[in-house]
Amino acid sequence: MSTAHSHRNIAVITGASSGIGAVYADRFAARGYDLVLVARRADRLQTLAVSLTEKHGVQVTPLVADLATSAGQDSVADVLANNPAVSVLVNNAGIARLAPLAASSPEDVAAQLALNITALTRLTYAVLPAFKQRNAGLIINVASVLGLHSLPITAVYSGTKSFVVAFTRGIEHELAETGVKVQAVLPAATATELWDPSGVPLAALAPETVMAADAMVDAALFGLDQGETLTLPSIADASLIEKYEAARVTLFATAQTGTVAPRLLPA
Repeated sequence: MSTAHSHRNIAVITGASSGIGAVYADRFAARGYDLVLVARRADRLQTLAVSLTEKHGVQVTPLVADLATSAGQDSVADVLANNPAVSVLVNNAGIARLAPLAASSPEDVAAQLALNITALTRLTYAVLPAFKQRNAGLIINVASVLGLHSLPITAVYSGTKSFVVAFTRGIEHELAETGVKVQAVLPAATATELWDPSGVPLAALAPETVMAADAMVDAALFGLDQGETLTLPSIADASLIEKYEAARVTLFATAQTGTVAPRLLPA
């Protein structure tokens, strides 16, 4: 289906064939958006497209692309840059390959960097000029609480998600005086297909620590509607987030001196 003559705004959602991406697709369709759904699995995308069209009466365009490749990124970036109906980008596509760095394959390291960092950055870069020109639009970047913390098996994955958090903060500041909105979503363990190929199967996690994908997305969207730009769906005490952010800002501000700290001078 062509999106060229859509009368509705379009939400482009990556990693849309299952899990978090599929829930975002359903929720934005429910909000009246036409959809462009990006994933590698054509059969799943087509099935989802048909069901969302029947359920919500919106136009759904499957876009088969492997975002770990330049060609896949090109095809999605072209839509983002050139279709003026696009008003939402959900950068959800990502992979985890959880292992100590010394035990990781070069391919697993490269794939995480390509999908979690390069694709997300490239697609944001593609859509941003049009959003800024129209002074409207929304970018949701799905990161992880592992963007705030590293485990012995998450050096690369945590590094990629730390990038997403820092990158999204920077974009937020860049867009502060505009009508373009941005949100970083930092889920903890969520029940999706990411786990089993990651090296840590979902069944290995304590069930009480795992959130359902639909609950996670609904919480993130509620946070978005309340004006949050950094949403941790599983954190009950918002003051913990505020203290973390305040400490980070204070640490950065205090670092702005040309003087070596006395603690680092020889006695």
